[in-house]
Amino acid sequence: MISRSSVRQQIMKPPTKRKSKSGWIKKAIKRPGALREKLKVKPGKKITQAQLKKALRSKNPTTRRQANLAKTLKSLRKKRKA
Repeated sequence: MISRSSVRQQIMKPPTKRKSKSGWIKKAIKRPGALREKLKVKPGKKITQAQLKKALRSKNPTTRRQANLAKTLKSLRKKRKA
């Protein structure tokens, strides 16, 4: 049989905190500038949308992942600015 005090304790417990997802970007970027090197874009210049689309269709799976991450980060940046 369940005592009333244990039921009260379960009801009165504060909700558990969700783990922060803020560290995923830091973990995802292994080699900063690697995609830029592969696409032969000089430092200081932007990677164009056409170059990003071409990289997404690459045969190399690492390049595809890097391009997909760049696309994701670009969309996050747009959301943050607005």
